[in-house]
Order: sequence, then structure tokens, then C-alpha cells
Amino acid sequence: MKVHFVKSIALTAYCLLLASCAQTGPPLPPSLELPKPPTDLRASRKGNRVTLNWSEPTLTTDRQSVRYLGPTLICSSLDIEITACGNPVAMLSAPSAPPEKPAHNPASQTYTATLPAAVQPEDPAAELTYAVEVLNRNARGAGLSNRVRVPAVLTLPPPGGLSAELTGDGVVLTWTSAGELRNPGFELRYRIYRRDESSGKDVIAGEVPLAEPGLAHFTDSSFEWEKTYLYRLDVVSIVKRPDSEVQVEGDDTPPVRVIAHDIFPPSAPAGLQAAYSGEGQKTFIDLIWAPVTNADLAGYNVYRSETNGAEAKAMVKLNSELVKFPSYRDLAVVSGKTYTYSVSAVDVRGNESRRSEQTSEPVP
Repeated sequence: MKVHFVKSIALTAYCLLLASCAQTGPPLPPSLELPKPPTDLRASRKGNRVTLNWSEPTLTTDRQSVRYLGPTLICSSLDIEITACGNPVAMLSAPSAPPEKPAHNPASQTYTATLPAAVQPEDPAAELTYAVEVLNRNARGAGLSNRVRVPAVLTLPPPGGLSAELTGDGVVLTWTSAGELRNPGFELRYRIYRRDESSGKDVIAGEVPLAEPGLAHFTDSSFEWEKTYLYRLDVVSIVKRPDSEVQVEGDDTPPVRVIAHDIFPPSAPAGLQAAYSGEGQKTFIDLIWAPVTNADLAGYNVYRSETNGAEAKAMVKLNSELVKFPSYRDLAVVSGKTYTYSVSAVDVRGNESRRSEQTSEPVP
């Protein structure tokens, strides 16, 4: 009996010992719920507007899920480094909804700041530094985000009077140039954008240096026919550095819309010559002319009229399909007649040029 009693006491003591080992120690202090500073702050500039983007924090500094977020401070300085947000540019209100759980994609935040003209210094290489600080609901934060730097170079307003005219050579854009700034310390160019209205895709159609005040123009011939485009311009400021180049675009002009419907024929062929051959063989007349260089050329049509004595017939087209090369052999000729020829060029959309100057050749 005593043995069983001793075993029972020992077992009870062992269980108590295990229970004491399971204790986790003194309770932890409550979380301060300080949101972790964002590390993905990004910045872009267009004209005098600086757009900032960052991800909303989902964890606190002690790796707990954020339950509530407070306001966000927007900080900027002409100094290279910002250590504290003493005089914020703006304070954004706290989000209305709790942040997403860390397993989901965090919400993206955006703020657009206006760059005052007063902070655009004479030094074109100067930069403006931005950071954000996300606070908790007690207006306490854990520090600034990563810093981003934006060029502070001066940008110019867009030119006025942009117009577009569709021609056979391309879209001719004209606008009123304000002229080059005197000694700006950086390069200025007009940048022309073309947007495909159906796809929304933008491409740079070309660039033109700023010149004397007055009418400026640019011809875009790199587009595709039978599409609709929107053209716009801005002035880009370019700062040259020893190892890089910084470009900042100004504001855009209002777009102009162009429907690129091709109703423009190619150039008329020139230099048409005719030569008769036939002694001892079947008679024919060879035609040659200078090739037409239009990029959308599809081929040529050959026209002929014949004269028998004083009677002249109207010109008729000889070819059933377009002639692909600038030459043609007319085998349907007979002796005693004089033949007069003319050729035209046709593009891929069926636009036909005016006819070339005529040339005649008799058949003995």
C-alpha cells in the first residue's frame, strides 16, 4: 500500500513540474501598433506635378497585423536626406477601412503634389527629396519610408495652336513656338506623341528642338493608313550629367484627332520611252520608265492608243493585272500604225496617279 501511495505522490509532483515548465514567462507589453514604414515609395513627375505611390502597411514594427491606420504625412525637402518630417507638405486622412491582411496584396496609395515654381532653382541639376510617414491612430509613427528624389528642373508650358493636316506625305503638325530660353543651362525639345485611338498605345512620333519664336512644324510619315490617331506635344527639359541624362516632360497640349484615310495617289511615272523591234522576228514595242518611289506603291497601269493614218483611237488599258516593274512589252502591234503610250502608278489602296506624259512609236 505504501508503495502505491509513494508512486502516486511522485506522479503528481512530475505533472506539476511539467505544468510549471509550460509557463511562457511574464506577459508581453501591449503592442504600440506602429505601422512599418513603407519601403516601395515611387515618384514620377509631369510638368509641375509629382505623383507618389506606395503600398499601405499591413504589419506593425513588432510584426503584428495592423488593425488601424492613422493619417499619412507627405514630406519633402531640397536637402538630399530627410531625417524627420518636421514640416509636412500634406497630411492624408486615415483610411476608412482596415488594411488588408498580409496574405493579400496591400492597398496602393497615391498622392499628387504640386511643385511650386519657387523651388525650381537656377541649378538645373538640383533635386527634390520625398518620403512618407504612416502614423497609427494615436498619430505616432515608426519613421520615414524610403526616400525618392525628383528633378527640380524648370519645365515649360505646352505650345499653343497645335493643328494637323493629312497629306500624301504624312500628317503635317504645326504649332506656335515660344522660342528658346536664354541660357537655361539645359536642353529643351518639343516631343510629339501619337496615340492609336483603337489600342490606346502611345509612341513618340518625333522630337524637334526649340527654335525661334513663330510657326513650327513636323511631318509624321511613320503611321499606318486607315487608322485614327490622337497627336499631342509637350516640352521636355533635358539635363546632361557626366554619366546619365535626366528628362522631365512638361504638360501636354490638347490632342488633335486625325483620321488617316488614304485618298492620296502616288506620284506619276516620269521618263517614259518606247522602242520598236521586229526585223526578222515578231514585232513588239518595249516601254521603260523611271520607277516610282512611293513606299505604298502596288504597281503600274499601261495605256495605249493607236493611229492609222489620220484616225486616232481613244486610249485603253493594256494590262489586266498591275505591272510590277517599270517596264512593259507590247506584243499586239501591227505594221503601218503608230502607237501612243502613257503609264500611271497605283498604290496598295487602289489610288491611281495621273498618267505620265505620252510617248509615240511607229511600226513600219
